[in-house]
Amino acid sequence: MGWERRRNGSRYYYRARKIGGRVVKEYVGTGPEAELAAAQDADTRAGRAAASAARRTTRAGFDSLDAPLEAFAETLESLTHASLLLAGYHRHHGGEWRRRRDA
Repeated sequence: MGWERRRNGSRYYYRARKIGGRVVKEYVGTGPEAELAAAQDADTRAGRAAASAARRTTRAGFDSLDAPLEAFAETLESLTHASLLLAGYHRHHGGEWRRRRDA
């Protein structure tokens, strides 16, 4: 996406878009119209980048809140595993819990 210089030294502005899974270049033009289109595309890209950074920051905040919950869940799973083993259960082929016949 952007400016392309041809053999004659002229610059042409193109936009790249995906249509049906393929990238297609769309000719925009040269001169002031192309400069305006390039500026608008740059503003659009900057807005998308800012939104993406905000989403990453929000996601990082949620990940930091999830860490204690994940630690608690691991501890709870270990305690459950230990109590089922003490009660005479086993994991059948690593899957579901079953009571041992000889218990």
